[in-house]
Amino acid sequence: MGFKTITISDEAYMRLLKLKRKKESFTDVILRLTRGRSISHHHGKWKDMSEEEENKLFKLLSEVWSTWQLEESV
Repeated sequence: MGFKTITISDEAYMRLLKLKRKKESFTDVILRLTRGRSISHHHGKWKDMSEEEENKLFKLLSEVWSTWQLEESV
């Protein structure tokens, strides 16, 4: 396996550091965050969601959607 040296800002480094898990290298973090995912990856993730959590989620999605629609029409 080859190695490359990259330059990142202090802010980018701190963000990666916060996302880094115990015993995980920075390479592991980058690969985990950039791994391609299909919609099936999320299948079943919300099965234990309460009705209250579901309502909050749909409210937030609705707010984001309406904001996006407003931006699109400008």
